[in-house]
Amino acid sequence: MLAAETEPHEGKRITESLWPIFKIHHQKTRYIYDLFYRRKAISRELYDYCLKEKIADCNLIAKWKKSGYENLCCLRCIQTRDTNFGTNCICRVPKSKLEEGRIVECVHCGCRGCSG
Repeated sequence: MLAAETEPHEGKRITESLWPIFKIHHQKTRYIYDLFYRRKAISRELYDYCLKEKIADCNLIAKWKKSGYENLCCLRCIQTRDTNFGTNCICRVPKSKLEEGRIVECVHCGCRGCSG
């Protein structure tokens, strides 16, 4: 995390400099989610401790449990107030619905398509 915070950001947009931090946050939360719900490798007490100490994002995990949000990259991608037209982020659009050869990149977190 420290390397992501101190990485030089010359020539990048303001939001692009935050993408590595979003990526690390997602990976850390996904790891704890997988340990508890899929592999059953950690106890409930340890899982609750991780959520209480904000090591993992409880709101993101709550969304992952819902149908259609299993691969959600961040919560900002489903907030309609952060987009110009009051819809979800472009990374939430299925690749089959996009133009052929179009490269999709989320403005908020740099995701290249988390809808599947």
